[in-house]
Amino acid sequence: MARPPQPHPTPAELEVLRILWERGPSTVREVLELLPKERAYTSVMSLLNVMVDKKLVTRKAEGRAFRYTAHSQPNQTEGKILGTILDRVFDGSASALVSRLLEQSRPTSEELEQIRQLIEQYKQQND
Repeated sequence: MARPPQPHPTPAELEVLRILWERGPSTVREVLELLPKERAYTSVMSLLNVMVDKKLVTRKAEGRAFRYTAHSQPNQTEGKILGTILDRVFDGSASALVSRLLEQSRPTSEELEQIRQLIEQYKQQND
C-alpha cells in the first residue's frame, strides 16, 4: 500500500527547492546538473512531478520540456515546517524548541550574541 504524500517537502524535495530558490525556474536537466548526488533523469522528473502534485512547484511547458518554479519562498516553507515541528514535537512551546536547538547545535559565542540581538529586536517590535 502506498504511503500518503507528506504535506511538507521530503529531504530530496528540499534539495530541489534549494536549487529552484537559488537558480530560479529550471528544467529537469538543469536541476539534475546541480544536484550534489548523481541521479537518473527520470528520477528527478518523477520527483518534480510529485512536487507539482503537492503544490511545492509549478510547471510551464517550454517546447518539449517543462520549466519548474518553486511555489513558495524559502521563509514560507521554513515557517510551515518549523510550525509543524513546534506543534507536533514541542507542544507549541517556543522555549522548549529553543532549548533543544541550543543543546543540539552548540552555537558559538558569536551566534549566541546574534540570537540575543534577534530576541531584543523581537521584543522591541512586539512591545
